[in-house]
Amino acid sequence: MIPRPRHDTIAAVFDGVYTALVTNIMLVLGCLPLVALALTTDAARAWPLYALTAPLCAPSLCGVFAIMSNYSSGGTRGLLRTFGGTWRATARRAILWAFAATAVLVVLVVDASAWWGHRMGALTLPILAVLTVLTAATALLGLVTIAERPAARLRDVARVCTYLAMRRWYLTAASLLVLALLAQLFVARPALALGVAAAPLLYVVWSNSRYSLRAALDPPAAAAPST
Repeated sequence: MIPRPRHDTIAAVFDGVYTALVTNIMLVLGCLPLVALALTTDAARAWPLYALTAPLCAPSLCGVFAIMSNYSSGGTRGLLRTFGGTWRATARRAILWAFAATAVLVVLVVDASAWWGHRMGALTLPILAVLTVLTAATALLGLVTIAERPAARLRDVARVCTYLAMRRWYLTAASLLVLALLAQLFVARPALALGVAAAPLLYVVWSNSRYSLRAALDPPAAAAPST
């Protein structure tokens, strides 16, 4: 006999699919300038435009991470309400955070290009590569933090996320690999990447990042005083 799927299981599957599709739509709409730029220009030649446009997607990523947090915790808040509320609450800090991270990445990449092929490059390029990866990881953890703590000071976010990105380096590496996979999929199949794969892959990234930030976002409760 073939067991019939339970009604709640079917409902959970449809709810997950619906959440993923709506999340993808809101992500595309929130990052529409960058998506349009990626589809119409050559990244190697137009990279300054990418550097200026990419930070504007930061509030939308915070909104996506808030949806994933709400979905993971079993919250009943609507998707549009969660995304819109988080976007408004995090827009200023998220954009500033992303602009700062992008500026550091641009400097590191330009320095690496300048040292490429030089004798001193054998010493400086590995250091620049490590700093580039650490900056990208800190920026990612920072967006997850800002999504849950919109009022957090960016200085504190930078300090905590840099430390936790190094401490949970294996989760950091996994998240960056997933993002690289999503980027490669977007280059090869943009519709598939944005319409189907974005939400599941970003959920993996969010889950890894959220676990790395657990000590900062979920501090242990103070011990009850003894009587």
